[in-house]
Amino acid sequence: MTSVSTSDKTKPYIPLAGASQDGWSDGERATATCFCGAVQLSFPTQGPGLIDTFICHCTDCRKITASMFASNFTVDDAYLTHERGRDNLSTYSQSKTIGTGNTMTNYFCSTCGSLMYRVGTGFPAKSILRIGTVDDFNLHETKLKPRIEQFVKDRVAWLHGADGVEQVQGYAYA
Repeated sequence: MTSVSTSDKTKPYIPLAGASQDGWSDGERATATCFCGAVQLSFPTQGPGLIDTFICHCTDCRKITASMFASNFTVDDAYLTHERGRDNLSTYSQSKTIGTGNTMTNYFCSTCGSLMYRVGTGFPAKSILRIGTVDDFNLHETKLKPRIEQFVKDRVAWLHGADGVEQVQGYAYA
């Protein structure tokens, strides 16, 4: 299913990125894989299983991703499948720095350290995945394009808002 061109955004584009070469996308579902390939999830690319897509500039997302923001999508857990590597995931949980006071648990590949998803007590039966782990890069620009940009009050001054994305100063889901 790998396409050699990114010009046709309706077809999967799964470039060589990391050690895994078995990512897929079929229009209804797609895969997200860690950098080493030990962990792979599959998820729906539309509702009702795909809940929302968003960019987050909160201080936790900046720290946990070692970047200036996180690009995320939320999936209903009933539609999320661990294709492989569930036993290879390590977790880290805390509530001290979460603005809502909820506990967030982060699931990392214990081999390469990729953050695969987060779950929070404020999001029952939902997982927050990282767009950057999705194997089909065309989905980053189409079905997974962020709809909301939250915590823009914490966005670095040299970065400007994403085109066509709703800007929210704080938490968008209060």
